Amino acid sequence: MLITLEGLDGSGKTTCMETLRDAVPEATFTREPTESWYGDAVQQSIHDDTADPLAELFLYIADHAAHLSRTVEPTLTAGGTVISDRYSDSRFAYQGATLADRFEDSVAYVQQLHEPWTRAPDATIYLDVDPATAAERSGATNKFETEQYLEIVRENYERLIADEPERFVRVDASQPQQAVEQEVREAVETLLE
Repeated sequence: MLITLEGLDGSGKTTCMETLRDAVPEATFTREPTESWYGDAVQQSIHDDTADPLAELFLYIADHAAHLSRTVEPTLTAGGTVISDRYSDSRFAYQGATLADRFEDSVAYVQQLHEPWTRAPDATIYLDVDPATAAERSGATNKFETEQYLEIVRENYERLIADEPERFVRVDASQPQQAVEQEVREAVETLLE
């Protein structure tokens, strides 16, 4: 089973991943961007305010393709469980926002690029928090963490959830962190039963 954690920057995904490592130690834990040279290129673009959004999208796609072939598919083929901090939905939501002025339906464009070859998650835990809180928590340290940008990203996530409501488990990430972690842990344990 492939379970992904999604949400705005500052929603608590990384902290929840640590809780899940203790609750589901047999799972393979991973993230995007990855800790590979592809992921390093993505990290460089995140901190480059002049990076071209379309070129940046293809860096993310390259990182995703390597992640899929090196980690996700081998683990799933061997019968294991993968839990990923961010996955393709992040690209649909975030790069859909950066490319909104270039394409009539930028989310659909990014989805179409992935559709022929990616592996969709079996379930996605969506940590829902308002953009102002997300920007404050994340520190707004890069172009993807501003409140204005995160408003568009959140709208894109809501669209993804509306398109596949059965795949998403929404968790109110404005709750105290301990409550969020418990809800995420319980959701994952239920999915794995």
